[in-house]
Amino acid sequence: MSQEEIIQARNKSLTHLKHIFGDDSETVIAGERYGFIGGLLKDTLKKPRVEKVTTSDKIDKVLVNRWAGIPIFLGIMYGMFQFVFAASVPLMDLIDTGFGYLAEQASVIGGWAGSLLSDGIISGVGSVLIFVPPIFLLFVAISVLEDCGYLARAAFVMDRAMHKIGLHGRSFIPLMLGFGCTIPAVMACRTIENPRDRLTTMLVSPFISCGARLPIFVLLAGVFFTAHAGLVVFAMYMIGIGAAIFSAWLFRKTLFRGESGHFVMELPPYRLPTPTGVAVHMWERGRLFLRRAGTVIFGVVVLVWVLASMPWGVEYASTGSWLGHLGSFFAPVFIPCGFGEWQAAASLVFGFLAKEVVVGSMGAIFAVEEGALGSALMAQLGWTPLIAFAFMVFSLLYVPCVATIGTIRSETNSRKWPWFSIAYSTGVAWIAATLIYQIGRVAIGG
Repeated sequence: MSQEEIIQARNKSLTHLKHIFGDDSETVIAGERYGFIGGLLKDTLKKPRVEKVTTSDKIDKVLVNRWAGIPIFLGIMYGMFQFVFAASVPLMDLIDTGFGYLAEQASVIGGWAGSLLSDGIISGVGSVLIFVPPIFLLFVAISVLEDCGYLARAAFVMDRAMHKIGLHGRSFIPLMLGFGCTIPAVMACRTIENPRDRLTTMLVSPFISCGARLPIFVLLAGVFFTAHAGLVVFAMYMIGIGAAIFSAWLFRKTLFRGESGHFVMELPPYRLPTPTGVAVHMWERGRLFLRRAGTVIFGVVVLVWVLASMPWGVEYASTGSWLGHLGSFFAPVFIPCGFGEWQAAASLVFGFLAKEVVVGSMGAIFAVEEGALGSALMAQLGWTPLIAFAFMVFSLLYVPCVATIGTIRSETNSRKWPWFSIAYSTGVAWIAATLIYQIGRVAIGG
């Protein structure tokens, strides 16, 4: 029998099984295996005549239901982002007031030192640190879901959907870690045995919105979509998940053809998260953001201030400054996306170093704190909600930070895949932002 005949016979058998059992072959075979194991245990293991149904079993009948599981998961994610945005606003306002006071005091110094402190360091770093509350609250929410045992259920629920795109539920765990930071998400791909699944998951992980992108979303959503800010932030995360799913399907159909690996996991019992455990997890993930704010972001905003102030005598952050020349060089690329201003282009260029720097760079360019940054985008650049949405989508999807690229390089032991990630993600971001802006402009008659 030839290879083609064997494949045809296999496909015929799989179709026959699905027609009889009403489910895909992998689910049927797995069910039969567990049934066989259950039969052996029944013959050899003594159990009480009436086995007690645990509380976890009762909850799982709802949360991991094959029909209700995914809608419940999406509802929980939506509720999480609504909580993060609503609870963080008062804290953000308090921090914004504090940095505004510091900027006023620093401006009294005068000269280049006062400008560096007020326009550069305080405006730049302050524009990022103001987002500490939503980032830490996001980590709190993820820690609660993880500690209570729900994230394992989410992986189980998503296993069927993941199989449709050529992956399995184990790939869902690194993708969920990506909500915190993409670096550990890429490193977590080591646990995936199948090489095709591992590389595919590694390449699509950067599309999952990490905590570093959250300042961009919270800033623009809070200014341009005030009444629906939480929904818009939720939409950004869903767009990232959608881009990851589409890319995984595309990669498995083209670059990494072959069968996907199997996924078996034990669901832990539900537990009540402890405040100490949640606090520890929040701090372990959140301190990375604070460390970057004190090192990478601080250094970049100082560099932005220097470039915006040079050559000596030029108007600060004008097109005649070195920063203006840099932004003007890249700006034409973003004209079809709707944000072809040199300020936006320069911020995105520095965002390659760290995504938090996008907001920090804008704060240093406009020499304002976060509270006035959104107003500056409206007044000085003439941004509309459509442009802001396109900018958020581009910031979500374009090239991952340099640390993530380095991690992909070390995990794959190849230079090809990091460069592929840079080119592919930036191309997807540009196409998505352009389509959003151009279609939206036609739809609103602008």
